[in-house]
Amino acid sequence: MSETEQSASGAEAPAAVPLAQPAPAAPPAKKRRLKPWHWAVIVILSLLFGFWGLWRVFVPAAGDPRARMREQQAQIETLEQQVATLTRSDQISRDANRDLQGTLAERDEEISGLRADVAFYERFVGATGQRRGLTVHELQLQPQSDVAWHFTATLTQNLNRGAVSSGNVALSVEGTREGKLQRLSWADLRQQANAPGVAYSFKYFQRVEGDIVLPAGFKPLRVSVRLDPQGGSAVEQSFPWNEAAAAEIPATERSAAGT
Repeated sequence: MSETEQSASGAEAPAAVPLAQPAPAAPPAKKRRLKPWHWAVIVILSLLFGFWGLWRVFVPAAGDPRARMREQQAQIETLEQQVATLTRSDQISRDANRDLQGTLAERDEEISGLRADVAFYERFVGATGQRRGLTVHELQLQPQSDVAWHFTATLTQNLNRGAVSSGNVALSVEGTREGKLQRLSWADLRQQANAPGVAYSFKYFQRVEGDIVLPAGFKPLRVSVRLDPQGGSAVEQSFPWNEAAAAEIPATERSAAGT
């Protein structure tokens, strides 16, 4: 064996290096458990936060009394305005309804008068109308005061069609005074001596009017109308006072008749 081999075999082999061992793991940390007073604090904080949220929601709307008062005042004024408008509208409706009722009543009265006129004209100028000479068709008396009266007499004639009838109208009244019968002449009723009658002139019919005055304490019973035509005999007709005072002359009769 050579020296080289001996030296190589005679040398000691180096010692093996030991491997590093891992460090032991740290023991797990223990969990911290909340104590009862911790839960109490959490609950109290939660309640406080909830109350704060409610306060933020509700308190601003009602927290300012002046703002709330102004809002309520505005609502009151709005409601008062609405009430005033509705009241005014209701009053206008009532007034319009009252006016309409009055207008309808006037129209009904006018229609009634027109129907009476038509009946009068049919009787007077119709084919079957009776031919008559000068006559007093109707007499109406209207009180003006305790002693003064306004009379309206409707005169007609259709015997001589187209012929003009002219003359004067005068009234006389029979009644009682202090228990005695008394007849008042035209001069007495007019309180004027030789008082002229009311003139008339027409072809078919005419309405003449005038005023008379009764003495105080006189109770009329009957009124007479005397027609004095320019040609022909006088015509006199009598009417019960109460009937003449309640009579109604058709509204559309004209003071002068047309041909």
